[in-house]
Amino acid sequence: MSPRAAGLDLRRVIRGIPDFPKPGIMFRDITPLLADAAAFKESVRRMAAPYKKGDVDVVIGAESRGFIFAAGVALVLGAGFVPVRKKGKLPYKTASVSYALEYGTDTLQMHTDAVAPGAKVLMVDDLLATGGTMAACCEMVGKAGGKIVGVEFLIELSFLKGRDKFAKYPIHTQIVYENELP
Repeated sequence: MSPRAAGLDLRRVIRGIPDFPKPGIMFRDITPLLADAAAFKESVRRMAAPYKKGDVDVVIGAESRGFIFAAGVALVLGAGFVPVRKKGKLPYKTASVSYALEYGTDTLQMHTDAVAPGAKVLMVDDLLATGGTMAACCEMVGKAGGKIVGVEFLIELSFLKGRDKFAKYPIHTQIVYENELP
């Protein structure tokens, strides 16, 4: 690891966009971080750091930005990668979990053979807000018999209290925003 990477402030490459997707929301845009090779590499390194090769059999990535980080973390850890997708996007037999959104429900799916019973699973997504998406992913992995060894997020919006949904798992976040301000 270079000295520059160790001291890299990942916040400086995350753009705050006010009033997106609706008034009153401060969107945390990770595209500048992804475009900065050093920041992207460092974010993946930090997300993988709590684990060693062999600690994790498979890394689950939540659609769609979670895929970006989960695939990198899986490579660092020498683990497999499993995408969890929105309903209708996977070609093989799937398990499904529906969960509540602010205005309605959504459904996530995973291939039925993606997580073997007893597999050590690391859950990864880019952002922890209310926690609904990742909670649904964890439910699916639990039903498959996987053992969740950790839940990793690049960004946490702590004021939304999503962390509370994951009290029974080790959870790590790299960047915490305590309010909506930029």
